[in-house]
Amino acid sequence: MRRFAVCALMVALAACSSEKPKSTPSKEPVSVRGWIEDVAGSPHETNPDMEAARRGQIFQATSVWVENVDYVSGGVAENGSFILLDVPPGNVTIGFDAPGAEQARVVLQNIPGNADVFIPGLILKKGGAAVAKPEDVKVRVPARIDKERPTGKTAIVGGVSVPITDVPLAAMIDRHDYPKPGGFRPVAIFK
Repeated sequence: MRRFAVCALMVALAACSSEKPKSTPSKEPVSVRGWIEDVAGSPHETNPDMEAARRGQIFQATSVWVENVDYVSGGVAENGSFILLDVPPGNVTIGFDAPGAEQARVVLQNIPGNADVFIPGLILKKGGAAVAKPEDVKVRVPARIDKERPTGKTAIVGGVSVPITDVPLAAMIDRHDYPKPGGFRPVAIFK
C-alpha cells in the first residue's frame, strides 16, 4: 500500500509540473531562406583564396534556430545560404550563432501563413543583424493566380517594411531549396 501511495504522489507531482507543453508544427508553415553575406567587424583577407576559406569557416561554424519553437527543419550551408522550414507564421525571431556574431537575431513580424520569406545578403552582428540590400527582401504567398500581384499588406523583416506579394503556385517551387548566394562566388570554376 505504501508503494502505491508513493507512485500516486509521483504521478500527481508530475501532472502539476510547470514545464511548458511542446509546441506543435503550424498548419500553415512559413519557409525562411536567404544567405549570410558576412559577419560585421570580421577581418577580411586580400587574397581571394584566403577570403573564401575565411568565409567558409564562418559559415560551417554557424548555427540557426527559431526562438520558442521546438521543431524546425533546415540549417546553414557551407556557402552561407540558409533555409528554415516549418516556421510558424505571425511574429517570430530567427537566431544565428556565428563566430564574432553570437546571438544574432532577425525579427519577423506580420508574416502570413504559407509565406516564403527571402532574406538575401544578411550581415550578422552580436545580438542583431542587418540586410545588405533591404530592397531585395521578399515575402511571397502562393495563390491561384496567373501573375504576381501585391496584396496591399506589409510584413517587417529585420526592421525593414516589405510588401507581401501573391505569386502563382508554380513560382513557389523553389521555397524548399537552399538559395544560391549572390555575393559569394567560387574563386575558380573547373570545366
